[in-house]
Amino acid sequence: MAKLDILEFPDTRLRTKAEDVTDFGDDFQQQVDDMFETMYEAPGIGLAGAQVNFHKRLFVIDVSEDKSEPLVFANPEFVEKRGVEEMEEGCLSFPGVYAKVKRANEIVIKAQDRHGDIFEMDTGGLLAVCIQHEYDHIEGKLFVDYLSPLKRNRIRKALEKQHRQNK
Repeated sequence: MAKLDILEFPDTRLRTKAEDVTDFGDDFQQQVDDMFETMYEAPGIGLAGAQVNFHKRLFVIDVSEDKSEPLVFANPEFVEKRGVEEMEEGCLSFPGVYAKVKRANEIVIKAQDRHGDIFEMDTGGLLAVCIQHEYDHIEGKLFVDYLSPLKRNRIRKALEKQHRQNK
């Protein structure tokens, strides 16, 4: 398996709206495996295709402590959102950045698994927040979009400074 490069803000490719997954063949299976490897190594609990410059409606998640519950969401769509919760979020495309974001605390989502089979999931808590966060990525939206322009600008400047120092 190959570890993929994670795009970091303010890379404009993170703003690309993803296209539907239509081919669940060998290349797609390899992409899913590579995304899980990349996510686990980062380490993270979710990774969207857009974050690794793969602009298909795909994200992978595993919120389990022991990395034993990998979930694949292809071509997801929300059926229902309920309640509101504010939770601190981080993102692999924003290293070291955390911010409180309000999202639905319960969701019902319909998607296809890695083999193209359709499933529906009713969930809440961290998994629901993670699904919404990754879903935003395939829509070209980032968690900092929920923040004030002042906070967003401050994060951008800090990350740009960090990039300059790492070069």
